[in-house]
Amino acid sequence: MIRFLVLIIASLFLSHCKDNSEANKYRVGQEWKYKTRTGEEKSTLKILKIEEYPQTGKVIHISVSGLKMKNPKSSEGFANELSHIPISEEALNKSIIKLHNENGKMPDSLEMDGYSYWKKEFDKGEAGIFKVPVSEIVGVMEDHIISGNYTQ
Repeated sequence: MIRFLVLIIASLFLSHCKDNSEANKYRVGQEWKYKTRTGEEKSTLKILKIEEYPQTGKVIHISVSGLKMKNPKSSEGFANELSHIPISEEALNKSIIKLHNENGKMPDSLEMDGYSYWKKEFDKGEAGIFKVPVSEIVGVMEDHIISGNYTQ
């Protein structure tokens, strides 16, 4: 009977540890491989900041590099990165494939400028978060860059 109780307590403890580590799998500076658009297979995303809000739940701020987004205003004709994307944890979970670099570069000033702008607008109720996979976000952003419509 005691052996049985010890096994139950141990399994409860281990399941709690597993759930907790899964809940905290994202950390600032990590770089992840994700389900990309065709032609962007070398693209990665980086975790910039992690926050929790009552109205949205966990928000993970990321940047994405290694893109080939059409951009008529660029001399090369394309953009290769998005410096700030606020995304729900659920959408990010559906996007990632594997951890690429546990201790990547910490966020730079451009990425944090994007966050600061978003935060100001979010606090006024003028900005939200993405709830779709990263590859879909990249496509939407490319459409807005091509059309010149940055307000939607």
